[in-house]
Amino acid sequence: MLSRIPLNSDAGSQYTAIYFGETLMIEGLVPSIGTVGDALDNALCETTIGLYKTECVREGSPFRNGPLTTVADVESITSAWVHWYNTARLMHRLDRRPPAEVEAEYYAQQPIGQHTGHT
Repeated sequence: MLSRIPLNSDAGSQYTAIYFGETLMIEGLVPSIGTVGDALDNALCETTIGLYKTECVREGSPFRNGPLTTVADVESITSAWVHWYNTARLMHRLDRRPPAEVEAEYYAQQPIGQHTGHT
């Protein structure tokens, strides 16, 4: 069981509901809600959402093949974008290498039995 792990969110009503807070406590999580009007608590999420909107769902995106008319359309392009984002996107701070490549290299260099990554 997790123990006092913060769950960062904005101040949306679904995240400030009593039931939601109680559920977090049962699971060993602690709500962490930033102040209204700023995104300091969830800056990484805001950045990723911005990239998603710009690179994936906007008209003219290379991930789109026409209008998004169904949930399946959105799920399909989202899946393609997430795969590209993790396996093909070249990141400047990773010496223009994809994140998945850098992660695989990192875990390959760890002593056997010391892997702490996800499977």
